[in-house]
Amino acid sequence: MRKRLLVIVAVCLSLLVSAGSAGAQWANPGLLVSVDQVEQNINKPDWVVVDCRKLEEYAKGHIPGAISLGKNCKDALRDATSRVFTSASKYDSLLGKAGIGNNTNVVLYGEIKSKSLDDASVGFWIFEYLGHTDKVHVLNGGLEAWTHAGKKLDTQPVIKPATTFKSKFVKSRIATTEEILKIAKGQVKGVQLIDSRNKKEYAGEDIRSVRGGRIPNCTLNVPHEETYDTVKDPATGKDKSTGVLSYDKVAKAYEKLDKNKRTIAYCQTGSRSTLTYLELRMLGFKDPANYDDSWIIYGANEKFPVEEEQRIDFSRIKNLEDKVKALEGKLKTAEEKH
Repeated sequence: MRKRLLVIVAVCLSLLVSAGSAGAQWANPGLLVSVDQVEQNINKPDWVVVDCRKLEEYAKGHIPGAISLGKNCKDALRDATSRVFTSASKYDSLLGKAGIGNNTNVVLYGEIKSKSLDDASVGFWIFEYLGHTDKVHVLNGGLEAWTHAGKKLDTQPVIKPATTFKSKFVKSRIATTEEILKIAKGQVKGVQLIDSRNKKEYAGEDIRSVRGGRIPNCTLNVPHEETYDTVKDPATGKDKSTGVLSYDKVAKAYEKLDKNKRTIAYCQTGSRSTLTYLELRMLGFKDPANYDDSWIIYGANEKFPVEEEQRIDFSRIKNLEDKVKALEGKLKTAEEKH
């Protein structure tokens, strides 16, 4: 009897472990879609698949039935300074003409090869900012996932019937420079700030604005590309991105954070950090946001506090220019001799 009881207990423990493992999954799994899901829904009238690449790339081959916004999603959905439009009417007109209404399920995809995966995440964040919650999705793995599954591409452009879209800005999903400055100065506590740039940018060594460095009181540095699954490139032996997001890898990257706290992501232009925003939404963070201005605006303001501040040494640039000119002179002399 005792032996039988031990067996039952062991089986129950095994089931509990299995259940716990199986339960480790996205809080909002519907935000990512698979190739099969795209194929099953793309011809439905309430689904629109958007190719977020440049128009010329779309014309060379896209998922059959997918539309283009005429530009890559970053440029189509933002103004010339790479910031979101302040006018709802611009979005309403653009998306309505594209055949996207308030009840339309939108699937966005980019491509590893054309470096447009974050175009899809930019689109995702903007749609959510416009209030299109739970009806916008991203194709996991991008266009490569579609082609690797043996699916064909089409070169025929697709135009959907126009409809009506009405934006309802969800202001909490965008962090302003005013809010970030208060966090940097320690005037606002309890907000988690994630730097989505690479490690050299975070350390101030890779300078892409007036100054290099990072925003003070940053909670975590999670380079956006490092959250994708990778495979070994047989040609180089190095890891290369698959464009696929998996729960285990993403959850581990943010495991130290509190999902109930406001969590803001930033990068250089507010584009890479939209992938972080997508991941936070997938994980079930209650109040995620993207800092749209990001470092290109923050780092350029001399009055704003910065950690690990570094500046470009223009004297070194001048020395380099002199060396280049000297080398050009030597080459010209050598050519004249021959």
